[in-house]
Amino acid sequence: MTETIIVRVTPKASRNVVKVEPQADGTVLYRVYVTTAAEDGKANKAVIELLADLLGVRKSALTIRQGLTNRNKVVQIER
Repeated sequence: MTETIIVRVTPKASRNVVKVEPQADGTVLYRVYVTTAAEDGKANKAVIELLADLLGVRKSALTIRQGLTNRNKVVQIER
């Protein structure tokens, strides 16, 4: 089963945290704050690690489908 989620990333935050925010249209926005800088894919790697822990899946089950160089991302989850 494949699922996609919308993620908004804030690099260079004071701590690593994920906030889940329901939206008016029924979707869910995941705000991910990571302490790493957005260089050489370090922030993307931290985002995948945090989301994997939150969702209870392997890191390899998560793939960034859109937004590799953008703060707004679409992440695919293989369950």
